[in-house]
Amino acid sequence: MEKTPLKKRLPFLGFGIGLRTNHYEAVLNDQASDVDWFEILSENYLVAGGKPLYFLDAIRERYPMVMHGVSLSVGSSNALNWEYLAQLKKLADRARPHWFSDHLCWTGIDGKNIHDLLPLPYTEEAVAHVADRIRQVQDYMERPMLIENVSSYLTYKDSAMREWEFLTAIAERADCGILLDINNVYVSAFNHDFDPVEYLNGVPVDRVGQFHLAGHTNHGNYIIDSHDHPVIDPVWELFAQAVRRFGAVSSMIERDDNIPPLVELCAELDHARSIAQPILEELAA
Repeated sequence: MEKTPLKKRLPFLGFGIGLRTNHYEAVLNDQASDVDWFEILSENYLVAGGKPLYFLDAIRERYPMVMHGVSLSVGSSNALNWEYLAQLKKLADRARPHWFSDHLCWTGIDGKNIHDLLPLPYTEEAVAHVADRIRQVQDYMERPMLIENVSSYLTYKDSAMREWEFLTAIAERADCGILLDINNVYVSAFNHDFDPVEYLNGVPVDRVGQFHLAGHTNHGNYIIDSHDHPVIDPVWELFAQAVRRFGAVSSMIERDDNIPPLVELCAELDHARSIAQPILEELAA
């Protein structure tokens, strides 16, 4: 029997925001009426109790959620951290996310997490290694997993394929989804001098289950994915092209520093909605 494409197995949640502690009270005071869903940073809630879980439970009763992690280190040569995964699964049982995600990267070695998202060489050996680990994680978690493209600032001489070919090969072999970060595509395209539209066109439509949108810091001859500024116009334009290619994909704004009041993020989210909805209506006609 032919398997249903992953994208059809995931709901379209609409337009969301990354949930941050600064906005807990505003959300519960009904200041997030324009937000369809929230993405939580998994590591913020791997605790035994207290304020984080109180607000998680209260907000989850009102909004759909997905989980997004930064510590899986799926590209590492170290063994998978099953203690971390057990905590992650316990959190998923509590938060009831529609899916969970992490990054296509490695974050440390010898059990040390340096809290940076480090790129991989784009080789067949790396494809086989990472895909096998994602399969193990997804089977253990018993939920759909999405893998996110990271921004990068260096390349490897051993790489034998383009980044989007690497991402696609892993998603296909692991039978997982893709969290396509539009800002990261733009940042890496600028840093490595490739066409970001070629990247979009190289990713399979039926694998993309979520979009990230964020701001960055431009240092002139390179860009850092800093998540501390509003989304810029070229990234909005790339988002429009992504919607035209991939259709209705759950989309959200990430902000991790210089976090503005929730009302400002909601205005930015409305801009994302105003870009996507006419395109989706046109595609549906």
